[in-house]
Amino acid sequence: MNVSVSKGHNAVIGENVSLGDNVVLGNNVVIYEGTRIGSNVIIQDNAVIGKQPTRAKASILPETSQLPPAVIGSGVTIGTSAIIYADAKISDEVFIADLATVRERVAIGERTIIGRGVAVENDCTVGKRCKLETNCYITAYSELGDYVFVAPCVVTTNDNYMGRSKARFDKFKGVTIKKGGRIGANATILPGKVIHEDGAAAAASVVTKDVQSEELVVGTPAKKVRDVPAEQLLRNQG
Repeated sequence: MNVSVSKGHNAVIGENVSLGDNVVLGNNVVIYEGTRIGSNVIIQDNAVIGKQPTRAKASILPETSQLPPAVIGSGVTIGTSAIIYADAKISDEVFIADLATVRERVAIGERTIIGRGVAVENDCTVGKRCKLETNCYITAYSELGDYVFVAPCVVTTNDNYMGRSKARFDKFKGVTIKKGGRIGANATILPGKVIHEDGAAAAASVVTKDVQSEELVVGTPAKKVRDVPAEQLLRNQG
């Protein structure tokens, strides 16, 4: 272990873990075998890094073999009781708040903020400088571009069937939020829907159709009410 690592009480570090300079580990941190962690990283109490996923017996998802280790970039902060799974890739200067979960095969871009209690499910991509606020839910197989904003308690979905037949098994599809897309608090995005560049869904909306570039949708089901004001567009920011 690097001599510049500060290690709290009862921290557990697995075999072949790589730690950079100036890493701070809180109490009861668990880092699984092979995990790679950059420099100037803070991992707070009770966080778990590199956990292999487990599968419920009744799950319809395929079984997975041992996944590659998690990779944590430099300048990252991981909050108390957060869980980062194996094969997650966290870029430099990402902030992951308390109680957040980042599942396997997820990539998080640089300087993105993952808020308190946020869940990013398996096989998602999140771009750089995004902000995912408290308790929002990013469903599996979703793609978020750069500069995306997701407000508290937003729900995204990937399963369009509530039936019990096998017809639903091959229908899973996450959501896509392209560069600069924004979603207001408590909105729900249905499976496979796309929010195009700089599109916005207002608070409490239910998005049942794609949101086109630079338009604002409101309501249940969400409908266009106007264009996003020009001063709010990414291309017009300083």
